[in-house]
Formats: sequence, structure tokens, C-alpha cells
Amino acid sequence: MVLNDQKQADYSKTAEWINHSGADLVSLQHEFGLFGGQSGDYILPFIEALTLPLVTTIHSLPDEPRSSHALMLSQIIAKSQAVTVMINQSRQKLVKDYGIPTQKIVVIPHGIPDLTYDVTDKYKRKKKLANRLILGNINLITQSKGIEYSLKAVSIIKKYIPQVLYLVIGKTHPVIFQREGEIYRQSLKKIIKQLDIKANVKFINQYLSLDELILWLRAIDIYVTPYLSPQQSASGALSYALGVGKFCVSTPYLYAKEVLSHNRGALVPFRNSQVMAQKIIYYWQNPKQRQVIEKNAYSYGRLMTWPNVALRYFN
Repeated sequence: MVLNDQKQADYSKTAEWINHSGADLVSLQHEFGLFGGQSGDYILPFIEALTLPLVTTIHSLPDEPRSSHALMLSQIIAKSQAVTVMINQSRQKLVKDYGIPTQKIVVIPHGIPDLTYDVTDKYKRKKKLANRLILGNINLITQSKGIEYSLKAVSIIKKYIPQVLYLVIGKTHPVIFQREGEIYRQSLKKIIKQLDIKANVKFINQYLSLDELILWLRAIDIYVTPYLSPQQSASGALSYALGVGKFCVSTPYLYAKEVLSHNRGALVPFRNSQVMAQKIIYYWQNPKQRQVIEKNAYSYGRLMTWPNVALRYFN
């Protein structure tokens, strides 16, 4: 069954197909932008037509509980037998701001592959990046990623570590590309020219298979997530970076604050390239401290491996 996300009638048809498929329950992965209609409300006919139990995983929580997005999400939650979120702060927000009973909400980590801990230099050599400090992020590119602040940090780092290279990996988000093309990417290229860091930044403008994503992650020394939304409550990219034991530098959005706590990474203020650069320089020049954090990150990542996450759902 293939669902056309912009065709409202397809949603109820899909629900009917699932009802007769032999499934025991439905796991709905909810993220804004995935479903058609205003605020993604085409998903509501799907839920109304379901006769099976529904478990909804919430990937993003609106900042304002009275917004149209939040009201639509509340309808989904009301129809769900259980709701899963990826961090404790999301659970607290649902209870406090949305009035959801605590017993209806289960915290289950973001799933990641079960990967071994390995040295970065081997993968840097494979990518012909040896003897360079490799920074990077892997995303569908949007303005909310705050990449311009990482670029400004690179211009500062370059003065102290000339061999720094920042990898900006990923295509522009398809919804953004459809609406405005490559405006944001082009603005980043202008910043690169202005800062004279063309030799220190590389765009890899492609979708990656899982194997390719892992290889690039392993070749990165310091993973950066300079995201701009304080309320962001999930990040697959940051989860995968933890899963391979990367040292991560991030702005303090909700997800990063929780998963990078207890010496599992470094947080920097929003829109502050100077502090970001200082953190990266300090930890690059202090490898023993960085390695302790990398091992903490990897240990925490074991909780998020797909087999462990599957068991949490099963239980």
C-alpha cells in the first residue's frame, strides 16, 4: 500500500487496508511536515478509520501548546493508547503543558544501529582526509540547522588550526527545496567566500545510504549540531554520532541538553560562534579529555541500539 501524503482520501483507505492486514497494532511515527493538510491534519482521517490499537511516537513538540500544530497533535494523542517520546523533558512537557496522564507516556530512546567503537584516523585515511581536524554534520539542510554559525566558528578555528575542514553533508530538505530551491545553501556559500574559508569547507550534496552515513560519521573528529530551535526534542543525526562515540559540540536544544549531559558532550550558547570555536580548539588540543567524553558518549549510545529500543517497545 502506497500513501500519497497530499491526497486526503488515501489516509482512510490506508487505515482500512491496515485494519485487514493481520497487524496487531499500529505504530505511528509523528513528525510535522510528513503528512499533508494544514498542520498535517490529513493524518486524522487515518486515525479515525483505525480499528487497531494506536501507539504514537512524537518526534517534535510545538513550543506553544495552544498553537494549531499542538491542537492537532493533542487530537492524535487522545486517540492513542500510548505515546512514546525520546527524552524525559518531552514527557514532562506533555504532562505539564498538554495535560497528558503520566502513565500514558513512555520514554524510549531514539533508535540507532549497533556499531563498534573504532578509531577515526583509519576512516579519515580512507576518505583522504588524514592529518586534518574534521568537523561535520549530516542533515537534510534547512535554516534551522544554524550552519552559518559553524562556518563563522571555522573562520576562528582556522587561525589556530589551519588544517581544519568542515563537512556539510546532506541534501536540502525536499520540502524547503520545493518551496525556495537552494537559497539557504547559496547564502552559506556567500558566507564562505566572505570569510575566506573555501579551503576549509566541503559540501557533500547528496542523500546517503546507511553504510555511507556511518563511514562519513566515523571520519569526523568532532560532530557539531548548531541548531537554532531551543525546543527541538529529537535528533537522529546527534543520536547516530553518539552511537559511534563521537565527541559532539552542540547548542543546548532540549534533546542535546539531555543526551549530552553527564560529560557526554559539550554545549555552547545559541548563535555563538566564538564559544563554539573555543570549545572545539580546547578539546582538539586536549585529546585525553576528549577521549573520556567520546567513551561516555559511546556507552550511552548502547542504550539506543535498535535491538534495545525494540525490546523497550515490546515491553
